Amino acid sequence: MSLRDQPPVPNLPGRAPGLDRAARRELGGAFRAGGEHYDAVRPGYPDAAVDFMLPAGARDAADLGAGTGILTALLTARGLRVTAVDPSADMLAQLRRKLPGVPAVEATAEATGLPDAAFDAVLCAQAWHWVDPGAASAEAARILRPGGTLGLVWNQLDVTVPWVHRLSRIMHAGDVHRPHFRPAVGQQFAEPEPLGARWDQRTTPEDLLELAKSRSYYLRAGEATRAKVLGNLRWYLFEHLGHAPGAELALPYSTHAWRAARR
Repeated sequence: MSLRDQPPVPNLPGRAPGLDRAARRELGGAFRAGGEHYDAVRPGYPDAAVDFMLPAGARDAADLGAGTGILTALLTARGLRVTAVDPSADMLAQLRRKLPGVPAVEATAEATGLPDAAFDAVLCAQAWHWVDPGAASAEAARILRPGGTLGLVWNQLDVTVPWVHRLSRIMHAGDVHRPHFRPAVGQQFAEPEPLGARWDQRTTPEDLLELAKSRSYYLRAGEATRAKVLGNLRWYLFEHLGHAPGAELALPYSTHAWRAARR
């Protein structure tokens, strides 16, 4: 990935608007299978964003909604002792294959079952909008040590780039939120501090087709809708934009990270 200049945190992501607990559970349930595919097509996170979320001297971290371990791997590479938590057995199976030394717990962010005051950082990547922020904040505060931080991070397609904006609409990429939106956290934490980074992922048109298949909209859709999404994407990428099969292209992303100190 390559970093690009980032203005002061536009298009901030956060909780999916208008979703109650049942709707979040239904949408999030789309990710209970397909862990190997998800791990292959979803991007990682810039080093600057990961470092920003970690308090100085952090040794132990809990990765809530860890999925296949995309963020987990970046944390273990920094020497942290990481415990991964996710409600999807399929996602955790992929994580265990990739990171066999990392404890992996099948549980939710609202009820991790982890011990009190055991972690310096509690992190949640690409998943806070699927949780109940009040209950998840209370749980994060319980398992954090004094002076610990809650870190939240999202990758989203950089829709300030016109061709990416249209791509996101065709893909039904639901993780692009309104400007100046801030993630909801409980009163156990101070006001979250933001950091933004823009970067490019090297990819191909075929990779973008696979990326679309990892989105909750596609995973929950019927066969007719899936065929329509992929047909529209093929037309857009190969005919309208004129990319050759296998051509390398730069897909712009915008990463938004937040850190909130435990009160």
